[in-house]
Order: sequence, then C-alpha cells, then structure tokens
Amino acid sequence: MTKIGAVLAFIGVVAGILVSAAEAHAAERGPVTNLPMPRYVSLKTSEANVRRGPSLTHRIDWVFTRRGMPLVVTGEFGHWRRVQDRDGVGGWIHYSLVSGARTGIVDDDLAPVLARAASDAQVKARLEVGVIVAFDKCGPEWCRVKAGGYKGWMEKTALWGVGPDETFE
Repeated sequence: MTKIGAVLAFIGVVAGILVSAAEAHAAERGPVTNLPMPRYVSLKTSEANVRRGPSLTHRIDWVFTRRGMPLVVTGEFGHWRRVQDRDGVGGWIHYSLVSGARTGIVDDDLAPVLARAASDAQVKARLEVGVIVAFDKCGPEWCRVKAGGYKGWMEKTALWGVGPDETFE
C-alpha cells in the first residue's frame, strides 16, 4: 500500500468514527420531542397511572401519587413517555402528566440546606430522605433549592433528580 493509500484509509476510518459519534449523539435525542434523553422531569399531578405500554389499552402497573416527584424520561412514543423514579420503578405515562419544572428528591437523611454554597455555611434546615425539593438552579457541585418554606443550597450528591455533570439556571 502506498503512503497515499494508507492516508486515505486512515481518513476513511476517522470519518467512520466521526459519523458513528454523530449518530450516537443523534440517538440521545427523543424521537418525538427532540429533547435530550434521558432527561429529568417532574410529575404534574397528584395521581398518574403508569402503564405497561404506550396506550390506554395497556395494563396499569403502578400509580404515582406524589405531585412534583422527579422522574427520568427514558423513552418517547407519540403522546407517551417512558419514565422511571429514583427506585427504577416506572412505565409509560401520558405526556400531559409530566412537567419540565425541575424537582429533586432528598437521598441523604437529614441533609442540610445551607445559607450559601459552601460546606461551612450556616445550616438553615435539615431535610429527611424522600422530601421533594424544587430546583432554582444547579452548578457543578451545589443546587439552590426550595422546600417546606426554606430556601438554600444543597450538595448535589444528597439529591436525586439532577445529573452529576448537569448545570442549569
């Protein structure tokens, strides 16, 4: 093989890798909404039937009963979203039952809500496992939250409902 042939073969391999990476990135978007997948949402209502498949004819396996509960969307089909809660329980729910409002759920018992985003800040409250918080914004390590009349900062590691590398305003 000549040097030109080797270079062309190498370029072909690199182009194939780039196309594969682009295809993989495209696969990370929902086929219906074109929003990132997976993504976090919250339950809009205080009761939502969770079905085995994406239609009203499918059996109800679960009923979610906590308004504001964070969920992760893992699939889309028409007006249906495949979701899971923090325990991995889930199925298909109608898109009208989820909201883009970001919430989280406390994973560490008596997790502190702090006055500022620093571990030595004043503790404003302590939240039990399972408390739902509304996210105001999240940085690399801290999220500003609201819960039970308290506002403050919590470490991301104490919460479920936000990705470890995710930041938002």
